[in-house]
Amino acid sequence: MRCQLSTSLGALAIATAAMPIMPVSLAGQAPAAAKGKATAAAKVYTPPRTADGQPDLQGVWDFRNLILQPLERPAQFATKEFLTEQEAAEFEKLAIEGLEKSGPFITDDPTFWWDYGKKFVGRRRSFLITDPPDGKIPPLTPEAKKRAEVSAERRARPAWGPEDRSVSERCIMGSNAGPPILPGSYNNNVQLFQTSGYVAILNEMVHNVRIVPLDGRAPLRVPQWSGSSRAHWDGNTLVVETQGFHDTTSFPNSSPNMHLVEKFARVDPNTLLYTFTVSDPTTWTKPFTAQVPMRKSDELLYEYACHEGNYGMAATLRAARAAENADGQASKKGVK
Repeated sequence: MRCQLSTSLGALAIATAAMPIMPVSLAGQAPAAAKGKATAAAKVYTPPRTADGQPDLQGVWDFRNLILQPLERPAQFATKEFLTEQEAAEFEKLAIEGLEKSGPFITDDPTFWWDYGKKFVGRRRSFLITDPPDGKIPPLTPEAKKRAEVSAERRARPAWGPEDRSVSERCIMGSNAGPPILPGSYNNNVQLFQTSGYVAILNEMVHNVRIVPLDGRAPLRVPQWSGSSRAHWDGNTLVVETQGFHDTTSFPNSSPNMHLVEKFARVDPNTLLYTFTVSDPTTWTKPFTAQVPMRKSDELLYEYACHEGNYGMAATLRAARAAENADGQASKKGVK
């Protein structure tokens, strides 16, 4: 049984500036425009195909990302989207040192429970949001701010029932399983299966699986924890559109109006580029997009036995009742 952990690490600072890469022109070679087109064409990767001719995205993909490579642009990278090799190495070193100092745990190794990535994946991007250009999640709408306040008040008091706890704590949805899929503390693996009419997306965290039809059928009318997903191919890219979310989802502050577009594309034999765009006009003032590069993995997915029998939830509610009883006794003594 794997345990769920919540971690917080301090921000890491990197001062080195990135070296610009300048184009080079050599005499006797093709014109720059023609050369640029040829280079771009040479970089296009043609993925293997399934039996029915579609791009083969199947297998286990590891989306661990570097410790503290955040969703949003951090202050120290206000003008830096990509890091140089030297900057990335320094970032990796500081990140691992910070993790090792954040114990203690029940073992001598405080990193034992965590499975954060320890290396940058892809182009050493310093944050995951690609749009808006400032790398920040857009501001909340007034309606969403009110929802967030109510949610914060609910979390601050003893739980009246299991509905007051998060969906990840209730073992309904994984905090990093999404959708959308984002790196977390551990279990950062997803497995894709393909048939001629469906794609299955299985996350290791809380063993959440989406069976996604490719035949253009309409979304379900009944809200789903993971929403109602429908997919189609756009060239070599699998596009998955999801709507019809439950009123409590695993993505912070989102509402049932969230519309999610996910794109899966192999960019080389061992890399799957996952891109998602979130639109929810009742929550954020505009949409936002992020990219998560995933590595091909030879490892297996394992059962996530989250709260076997859910004893943790029963204990949480008993503790809440005990806290209410203690408050009641204190109030009585105050009246006397």
